[in-house]
Amino acid sequence: MLISNFDDIIEGLTADSYFLRTFRILKEKGINKKVVAEIKASSFPSGYNWAIFAGINEVRLILNELKDIEVLSLKEGSVFYPDEPVLIIKGNYLDFAIFETAILGILCQASAVATKAARIKKVIGSKELISFGSRRAHPSITAHLERNAYIGGCNGVSSIIGARTINQTPRGTMPHSLVLLMGSLKEALKAFDDVIEKDTPRIALIDTFCDEKFEAIEAAKLLGEGLYAVRLDTPFSRRGDVRKIVEEVRWELDLRGFKKVKIVLSGGIDEYIAGDLCDIVDIFGVGTALTNAPIINFSMDIVEIEGVPIAKRGKKSGQKELVYCPVCGRRFVVFKKKNLESICLVCKSKTIPLLSPIEEPYPDDSIIRKRTLENISKIDSVF
Repeated sequence: MLISNFDDIIEGLTADSYFLRTFRILKEKGINKKVVAEIKASSFPSGYNWAIFAGINEVRLILNELKDIEVLSLKEGSVFYPDEPVLIIKGNYLDFAIFETAILGILCQASAVATKAARIKKVIGSKELISFGSRRAHPSITAHLERNAYIGGCNGVSSIIGARTINQTPRGTMPHSLVLLMGSLKEALKAFDDVIEKDTPRIALIDTFCDEKFEAIEAAKLLGEGLYAVRLDTPFSRRGDVRKIVEEVRWELDLRGFKKVKIVLSGGIDEYIAGDLCDIVDIFGVGTALTNAPIINFSMDIVEIEGVPIAKRGKKSGQKELVYCPVCGRRFVVFKKKNLESICLVCKSKTIPLLSPIEEPYPDDSIIRKRTLENISKIDSVF
């Protein structure tokens, strides 16, 4: 398998080659200056006003291998905005130089997935969101993707290793292959109910052979109160007006007394489609939109060398603080002044620093998910 392991990262094998050349040059010339490097995203994907910071749980494993460095970080699950520093590393440059590629790669992808999950969860509110994204990426990163989808707001994940990572039971329904091989939805449901443990919800996939509403009715009559939900994964070539299809299924189930049967919708779902349909859909299964989420384009830049502010063109020099005013609710990026309290630029109240040493012991994923949900509840809108 073409995968990199932790030892490869620590040995620098995942680094861009120019970092290794830089390391060799500086070491040969006896230059190893103390620097301050900051990580931030100067801009976000189109349509994004905010993002969720994720991935520091893995980055910390790399940083823990290093000596004599100081790290300040935004807490995982925090909301952040363009041009806000999310991570600051202070130390001799050669002590962490070759890990820039890996650190950025982890944060970029983790934050992308968590942010997409948070955007969808924000628009659907109390409705459930399940990650179906493992089939859209290399299996070596399944746990990484599923975990970040979960802390971003997903209620559960479909893959076994993903669920194990977050200490949850894997979620899912039944595949079309089961219905095809059993010959009908009826036989597939009967076999499922006969073989699979009773604590696993019975969710009928109702779009394999026949019209969705008729298969929904058949599933409900067969399992009665044992039917937890019906799932529509109708191909786009057959979909037409998906709202009308879902409304029709809901009507027919309700008419026959199956109001408790939930409706699951999957296939091409993103925050826009979910937002349009969350009034009639109970559970959304989302795959591609999570796995293929637009990258949060972090960069790492030196902003100080041996105590002197300096940065490349287009970047503001000097170590900064990201602070929050609990009185007026504003956030500011300010130049860090030693031993001086930061004061709100608007209401002149004392501000709270948002960057701090990485949490130890590190919180459970469920706690970070709760933090994300609390943070996005304070945001007015996704769009």
